[in-house]
Amino acid sequence: MKVFVAARRGGWGAAAALVWSIVSGAAAGQAPVVPEGAAPLAPPTVLLEPGTPVEPATGPESGTALSTLLGEDAAPPPAPPAGGAAATGRDLRLYDRLHCDDNYGVKSLFDSLHQPGAKGKAWYEKYSIRGYAQPRFGRTLYQTSDSAAPNLVGDRSINGNAEDFFVRRARFILFGDVSDYLSLYTQYDFAVTLPGVSTSAFFSQLRDFYGDVYLNKDRVNRFRIGLSKVPYGFENMQSSQNRVPLDRTDAINSGVSFNERDLGVFYYWTPTDKQKLLKDLVDGGLKGSGNYGIFALGVYNGQGLAVLEQNLQPHVVARFTWPFQLPSGQVVEASVQGYTGMFVVPGSDIRIRGEGDSATPDGTGGNRGYRDQRIAGTFVWYPQPFGFQSEWNVGRGPGLSEAQDRVETRSLQGGYAMVMYKWDTGRVGNVIPYTRYQYYK
Repeated sequence: MKVFVAARRGGWGAAAALVWSIVSGAAAGQAPVVPEGAAPLAPPTVLLEPGTPVEPATGPESGTALSTLLGEDAAPPPAPPAGGAAATGRDLRLYDRLHCDDNYGVKSLFDSLHQPGAKGKAWYEKYSIRGYAQPRFGRTLYQTSDSAAPNLVGDRSINGNAEDFFVRRARFILFGDVSDYLSLYTQYDFAVTLPGVSTSAFFSQLRDFYGDVYLNKDRVNRFRIGLSKVPYGFENMQSSQNRVPLDRTDAINSGVSFNERDLGVFYYWTPTDKQKLLKDLVDGGLKGSGNYGIFALGVYNGQGLAVLEQNLQPHVVARFTWPFQLPSGQVVEASVQGYTGMFVVPGSDIRIRGEGDSATPDGTGGNRGYRDQRIAGTFVWYPQPFGFQSEWNVGRGPGLSEAQDRVETRSLQGGYAMVMYKWDTGRVGNVIPYTRYQYYK
């Protein structure tokens, strides 16, 4: 039994509150009173009479005072295991003060149905709930009178006309293991602005909805089936709650349009040692991408999130990455990835070169589409504390002609390079200043 005592002195005299959580069996010599038909529960061994003055436990003798209050058989709660990350077998060089033990965040959720001593975990103990939100305040500081309005693909709240407060993301996530061979993951976003809607926001949209089917208990081989991220680009696969920059670069992110996700089937191969390393890079605060396999191969629609397929030619993607740790503890990762498919461009009216009447460019719509294919390289020197990250891709895809009156297949290239420094303050969390250059043609 755990007992917490709190006391306050005031005009009404002493007040005391006792909170307990029952962990196992009833105390010796006590018979619990249980409602008919209910499972027996252990009662608390100590109750305080109303009006009993209680001094707050302070100083090094507080443990002894609490034991005396509870009786000879009572003992203070066991101390947590010493050693932080080392006690769990983690590599201390990959963890900062904020992430070094399991007290960071909500790691498990137990309710009144928990039965001590039961074999294995109940289904409700295998599921986790988490989420995050990213509110912003944005304002265009300067633009010349003859320039076009600001247009940020990653943040539509920056437009030069109607700006200020904005909720960029508001996510709710439910995930967990159904069995040793199946995990489920669902993510919703409640800060969505629908296409063609300029004055309303905060619609709900399904971001992820997939199952991981494992071929064996070591989880080396798995199939991910459903709506999920496409394994192309390190920055694309980083969670928005884990990435250093506010938004992804256009050069890489435009490869998998409409929020990096699509419907498909993906095979992932991840050896057990790499599973641990990829997990540590995220849990340790080093801004990893998560486990998207050392090798990945997938087939997906190719039209993007929340867009129905438009033809009979799915996209194919492949990726190989190799994260490794140097003798100093520094982690480095290099990757190569590519995809190919046919993309159908949706049509809408535009003003050709900003002049004259609006018209829809030729070549939009239909069911055939245009060749859409890229290959990219990635290099990451994880911030320990200095970091460097760079990606570059080349390929071809649909784009407006120089005359802007039709869609045609055009070559493309672009990428980014970023340097950063991870400052673990130890008191107020982590500060990671960075600077990034990006180019996309």
